[in-house]
Amino acid sequence: MEEMKEPTTNQKKNMEHWKLISAALVIYDIFAVNFSYFVALWMRFDLKYSAIPKEYLSAFVKFAPIYTVLCILVFWFFRLYRSLWRFASYKELVNTAAATVVTTVIQVLGITFLFHRMPFSYYLWGTLLQFILTLGIRFSYRFYLLETKGRNKVENKVPLHPVMIVGAGNAGHMILRDINKTKNTRDEVLCFIDDNSNKWGRFIDGVPIEGGRDEILPAVEKYGIEKIYIAIPSASRQELRDLINICKETGCQIKNLPALYQLVTGEISVSRMKDVAIEDLLGRDPIKTDLSEVFSFLNGKTVLITGGGGSIGSELARQVASHQPKLLVLFDIYENNIYNIQQELRRKYKTDLNMICLIGSVRDSRRIWDVMETYKPDVVFHAAAHKHVPLMEVSPCEAIKNNSIGTYKTAYAAMANGVKRFVLISTDKAVNPTNVMGATKRMCEMILQTFDQAIKEGWYDKLPQICEHDQKNKPMPKPETQYVAVRFGNVLGSNGSVIPLFKEQIAAGGPVTVTHPDIIRYFMTIPEAVSLVLQAGYYAKGGEIFILDMGEPVKIDDLAKNLIKLSGLKPNEDIQIVYSGLRPGEKLYEEKLMAEEGLQKTRNDLIHIANPIMFDKTEFLEQLGQIIDVCNSNDVKNTIRIIEMIVTTYKPECRDK
Repeated sequence: MEEMKEPTTNQKKNMEHWKLISAALVIYDIFAVNFSYFVALWMRFDLKYSAIPKEYLSAFVKFAPIYTVLCILVFWFFRLYRSLWRFASYKELVNTAAATVVTTVIQVLGITFLFHRMPFSYYLWGTLLQFILTLGIRFSYRFYLLETKGRNKVENKVPLHPVMIVGAGNAGHMILRDINKTKNTRDEVLCFIDDNSNKWGRFIDGVPIEGGRDEILPAVEKYGIEKIYIAIPSASRQELRDLINICKETGCQIKNLPALYQLVTGEISVSRMKDVAIEDLLGRDPIKTDLSEVFSFLNGKTVLITGGGGSIGSELARQVASHQPKLLVLFDIYENNIYNIQQELRRKYKTDLNMICLIGSVRDSRRIWDVMETYKPDVVFHAAAHKHVPLMEVSPCEAIKNNSIGTYKTAYAAMANGVKRFVLISTDKAVNPTNVMGATKRMCEMILQTFDQAIKEGWYDKLPQICEHDQKNKPMPKPETQYVAVRFGNVLGSNGSVIPLFKEQIAAGGPVTVTHPDIIRYFMTIPEAVSLVLQAGYYAKGGEIFILDMGEPVKIDDLAKNLIKLSGLKPNEDIQIVYSGLRPGEKLYEEKLMAEEGLQKTRNDLIHIANPIMFDKTEFLEQLGQIIDVCNSNDVKNTIRIIEMIVTTYKPECRDK
């Protein structure tokens, strides 16, 4: 067995302090229980000691040692020596009352049957005094701490931060108690807001409930509020957005209670309040998926994730790891990212997860073939890609090599080595693209549709291998790979996305740069993106492009202004917003599908399938061969020309003004 660790010095001091407190309470209780009944007897005979009959006094003296020992045992049983009295509440009151009842029964029966029946007032007043003395000393400690804390706040010259709590329920009360009992906080709750009119004009621990949400702005001005804590863990996304929209107009710092489960588990505290996240303003509930379906899809399978160290790839790794795969293979060109997710998963799962992390590029057909042949994955999630629009505009050949040709090589190696499902991470920028990155991702979708048709129609052996490798001349068994793509909007919090950039700019004092005041985008969170990938992998039959209903698009300008307000600052006063102009390849709006594409439903109402657009697969493969030669010679002009030939909806000269 593992050896017990020696207690630290601080732990030893805390243990000794606890024992000293318990010992002091025992000594006090020995005095209190005997003093209570002696005073009761003394009061019965008009406060004259000489008037007490000898038989009563003798009975009291003889029973006192017995009663004292029994009282200490009863008090110990009811945890009166093991409770933290600085947090004493209703439970400790009930325990003290129960202990008093039991000891009263012992007093009445013991002294009566063993020695002498005492006057009724002796039992009555003795019980009452004992309860007051034993309870009083314990609760007085808590009251002393609260009074001392309040006095220290008044005496401390550092200004307090006036706080408003929105939500006068259990969560709000817990936040108030946590603020009051925390030693180092400079917060002071001055008012509550709650939409329940039955609570208006009343008080919680002396703090007034000013009214409903219409009173937020007047109350902020009345009390000089600096911070607003939203403590409504059961609020829907729409309700939360409405509240935040009101609160952000005050210029106060806003924090939000994370989740309802923390109310149930008792984890609510000021330290667990989080800054209001920008995704709280998207105005829709998160996408939910059937995890039981995903579990059956991944359990016991070998799963390969290309780009496994990126934002989407690493979250995919986390989710796949939680579904008990037979083997998880992470593949990435950038060793730092893949190292980080490797260490994270090893810390969490230790030896319960069979995982291997590999370094390599999807542009290297020999490397990706070797990985497929060695580990024989059942499922491939292809997340490796160059994704930054402006960077790809100035390096279009590299975008083609990595995104399009890298996808072709990975898809071919998957087909030849028995992969059952191949899921591509695509983007809404592939729809009517005005930039190279979007055009290359549309080519990736076309590649998968070509592979799907080749397998279904039986001409898969006619697919060019593009690059030489050792397996070229070996016969290929009939493949059964199902190829699908998942089309995303902008992913909140991913590497290089707009929200982290805005936060960095605000932290630096501004300015916040927005390309255009009217630019809009669809947004989704990383967990939503990954849930869609996993769901698509389960739904796949081959050739589909899955699309998420991301709700209404959001103006980037509004996101910037809201993020500034949620930081307690004022747009264009504390933090300037600068419009830098649309970047090369950027358009004002993104589309989720092309006009020719229709939508099919899935069992998830927020996940749809785009009907495939027909194109000449033979011509496409010829054009793909041409663009490979052109890219290898770094001929940018001809690369763009061939992209226009392949992706007919690509309009590089189109720039929204």
